[in-house]
Amino acid sequence: MFTFLLVLQFAVAAMLVTVILMQKSEGGGLTTGGSPSGLMSARGAADFLTRATAILATAFIVLCIALAVLAASRRSSSVDATLQKKPAAAAPAQTAPAPGATPATTPLAPATPAAGNSTRPFGQ
Repeated sequence: MFTFLLVLQFAVAAMLVTVILMQKSEGGGLTTGGSPSGLMSARGAADFLTRATAILATAFIVLCIALAVLAASRRSSSVDATLQKKPAAAAPAQTAPAPGATPATTPLAPATPAAGNSTRPFGQ
């Protein structure tokens, strides 16, 4: 049922776009408008396209609401785990030095203030 309504929603959306693009521009659009010598009279075509737009827009909104209700009421038992984060690899364990051995340490360089900074603490 959900798939059928989704396909129907796509068809209604495509028809709605087509009907909207067929309507005559009121000016300022990208086209110069349609010619008055068409298959239908200008007034008859405008009435038909206006009614078709209203009917298709109503069907589109009703289908949106129906699809939202169906999607909210679906009880899916499976969870998509494709985006689930994998646990990070554990940090390598540090080994303690053997008894009697002295650990190799390097003396730290004395901290020097950055150029232009004073040695006063903050707030003074």
